[in-house]
Amino acid sequence: MNELLQRAKETQAELVENRRWLHCHAEVGFELRQTCAFVEEKLKEMGYEPRRMSGAGIVATVGKQGGKTVLLRADMDALPMKEESGLEFAATGDAAHTCGHDVHTAMLLGAARLLKEHEAELNGCVKLMFQPDEEGTNPLGFSGSQAMLKDGVLEDPHVDAAFSMHIWSNTPYPAGTFFSRQEALMSSCDTVTVTVTGKGTHGSMPQDGVDPINAGVHVYQAFENLIAREVPPYEQCSLTFGQFQSGSAANVLPETALLVGTLRTVSEDTRTRLKKRIEAICAGMGQAFGAQIGVTFTQGIPCVYNAPALTESVLRYTRELTGEPVAIMKTPLSGSDDWSEISQKVDSCYLLLSSGTAEEGYPYSQHNPKIRFNEDVMYRGAAAYCSVALNWLRENG
Repeated sequence: MNELLQRAKETQAELVENRRWLHCHAEVGFELRQTCAFVEEKLKEMGYEPRRMSGAGIVATVGKQGGKTVLLRADMDALPMKEESGLEFAATGDAAHTCGHDVHTAMLLGAARLLKEHEAELNGCVKLMFQPDEEGTNPLGFSGSQAMLKDGVLEDPHVDAAFSMHIWSNTPYPAGTFFSRQEALMSSCDTVTVTVTGKGTHGSMPQDGVDPINAGVHVYQAFENLIAREVPPYEQCSLTFGQFQSGSAANVLPETALLVGTLRTVSEDTRTRLKKRIEAICAGMGQAFGAQIGVTFTQGIPCVYNAPALTESVLRYTRELTGEPVAIMKTPLSGSDDWSEISQKVDSCYLLLSSGTAEEGYPYSQHNPKIRFNEDVMYRGAAAYCSVALNWLRENG
């Protein structure tokens, strides 16, 4: 076994202990008081000098300042939902780590220990980034990475390359398998809110009003045709509406209707074009039906982009670390991640780590209240974080 991987395996008990503490103390968004205190305490015990950023973000550095810098990121926040995993260390409140961010944080803490042990070998600087609110629960509309970018996480020292990782359950790959792809890895995500304002009237006299439900239905159908007729069939793209709200009585035409959905693309050009077409459709339908139809886009993040050259290097480092191939995905994931904001500003790579297949006992996917993650693979993630930093600085520092 590779020496670094072996050393990481020796820290497995610590990784699990840290993960389980984080898991049962799940916190949401930027309200990570216990989580941040725990991470800071662990970093200080290792000899780091962590500092806060954006209220609930944490950064720390190791290695030599003045040369190249590689950033390693883990997200720390949970989801606002109740856990139903049945684990003895399950969260009992209204927040749950059903996306695996507790695993990410524990793995990056493990990598922090390994990097301290190899500090003399670092041909440059490693910046550790522990991020809040990847899930975008902040009502002001900006996520954790957006906040930390605004506050300068890519500077002081300047970041030349960035790397992150996500554990993934219910995959086609056996537990412990790393997988990824070059270029687009995950979709962009924009929340689309359409407000239709008509004129209310009695249901028996529709001619005296302007029906917002009728207008809303035609807007919805136009959006369906937008995907079917204006996006190439080979391009991954979706526009899904999960809310359509209007009215409260059978015999009353209401004043307003509300549609809320999500637009996801793997091309920034397509994302921009479809936003313009959505606005045009709403304006045209408003004119056609005599209604006022407004549209807003919120919680927007671009697609996660894996820089080809850096990704090829990361895949090589990972193969050398494990002695196993890295699985190459044929198509991007339809989900999104606010790591995308960083990936659009600096050469980045996002690697995925399989928690296991359904046949291996991991049938639930992310954000399911019953999900369980395979802790046995955590040391591989910690070693991969460390390996990327050591090797990239050795070759580029």
